[in-house]
Amino acid sequence: MTTNLRDLPSVEQLLQTPRLADLVARFGRPLALDAVRLSLDEARDSAKSGVDLPPRDSLVSRAEAILDEWTRPTLQPVVNATGVILHTNLGRAPMSRAALDAMTLAARGYSNLEFDLATGRRGSRTVHAEALLQKLTGAESALVVNNNAGAVLLVLSALAKGKRVVIARTQLVEIGGSFRVPDVMKQSGAKLAEVGATNKVHLKDYKEALTDGAAMVLRAHRSNFKIVGFTEEPPLEKIASLARGFHVPFVDDLGSGALLDTAKFGLGHEPTVQESLAAGADLVCFSGDKLLGGPQAGIIVGRKDLLDKIKRHPLARAVRADKLCLAALTATLLHYLKDEATREVPVWRMISMEPRAVKVRAEAWRERLGQGEVAASESTVGGGSLPDESMPTFVLSLSVKNPDKFLKRLRESNPPIIARTENDKILFDPRTVLEEQDAILVESLSRMTRMSEPLRRPQGQV
Repeated sequence: MTTNLRDLPSVEQLLQTPRLADLVARFGRPLALDAVRLSLDEARDSAKSGVDLPPRDSLVSRAEAILDEWTRPTLQPVVNATGVILHTNLGRAPMSRAALDAMTLAARGYSNLEFDLATGRRGSRTVHAEALLQKLTGAESALVVNNNAGAVLLVLSALAKGKRVVIARTQLVEIGGSFRVPDVMKQSGAKLAEVGATNKVHLKDYKEALTDGAAMVLRAHRSNFKIVGFTEEPPLEKIASLARGFHVPFVDDLGSGALLDTAKFGLGHEPTVQESLAAGADLVCFSGDKLLGGPQAGIIVGRKDLLDKIKRHPLARAVRADKLCLAALTATLLHYLKDEATREVPVWRMISMEPRAVKVRAEAWRERLGQGEVAASESTVGGGSLPDESMPTFVLSLSVKNPDKFLKRLRESNPPIIARTENDKILFDPRTVLEEQDAILVESLSRMTRMSEPLRRPQGQV
């Protein structure tokens, strides 16, 4: 071995090797050349520090590793074994097969996104999914935008810019990513009119604020936390009636926005879109990728006159939904219309999964892996929905000597596997693992447990 830089091969010399020719064919000549140059630069810098020059094969291997790193997608599919159904950091709701097929059809060719097939003239993308939302919620009109934060911002900008918006102090929420209702209101140009205390708000508080003049009453559902103890809020119906008496719209930001009653699945009751409209809300805003189980979207349903004004606002174009979102959302809504959501929408399939069915899968994993234990545990909905609520489940529990190291190896597997730890044990919850991922999960665990240090024996075993 040597540190003499004269012995370092040139780029052209490396390009003559069969392996590098293969890399050029796979990645293209310009990118392969960049990787080779970087590999040579690294070797040159190391040699100047007294490190021997690597053989040519090692230089080519390093170039290949660089190319793999450069071309590896940053957005990767993962196996969610955490038991958190709407895991915000893992992309929230997985979509149904029909939704994925609809997106593919919309993406691979042309569509009537903004073309009226009946007249042969320009159409509007706002009509897509609107009829389904009207049918499912009973609303007069509907609009789909890119996310729920955009929906709230658009509503405030179109209906209350420069005017006071009444909201209870109990509802000045912050959700993930430092999204705060007061900040969104400020951005829209609306003026915040807080009423009540941090734990209590009365109808008279709303009335006093409306008497002083306001353009809107806004309710923000506390979907990701609870206020308990000495607390009070007026019913939705009374707030809606009061707002109607002052001729101002009452807007209900539901956040997660369920179309099915979560109480029927052994969970606490999450307000549904239908209930909000029936209670008198003029507009309801909610997400598409939470309890609805569809793509990321912000959905506004309610009074036609208000939505017509919102649709004409310049911001509506900035936050409009694209064709893939509209295609997937339409397919998802059809599952609800055909009363098949609990079977076809993955989120509801997971929520409605019986503990015994989860246990059967966990036991199958345990049998195929040949180690670990099946233990009772809890799954959660997540995604800023139903705080403090959980579902009984069963998990595959592994005891390893170094849980953090093992979790890191899980994240580095292909595909990455995301699990959770509890009492130094690594837990894998079948409820949130797609059935087609079972084999991948078990194979990855088998490989890692063979390569790693022996698993710790559970206490009591000899």
